[in-house]
Amino acid sequence: MGGVSIWHWIVVGVIVMLLFGRGKVSELMGDVAKGIKSFKKGMAEDDEPTPGATVDPKVIDNVKASNAQAEAQAKAEHKA
Repeated sequence: MGGVSIWHWIVVGVIVMLLFGRGKVSELMGDVAKGIKSFKKGMAEDDEPTPGATVDPKVIDNVKASNAQAEAQAKAEHKA
């Protein structure tokens, strides 16, 4: 009593098939399978290092300099 047996799942499956029809259920399962495949592919691509993903140190220096300049301007405007 209170446990879920195989017969409960069969009844639920029959009700779902009656409500949605065989075509909708198979389309839904196909979409789920495609989603899982694309997720696995995305995870595999994240593990691979990307060649040429280095950043030029000059670019980093320019960004730091512009950030420092912006902070100095903000401080000057705040004091005024």
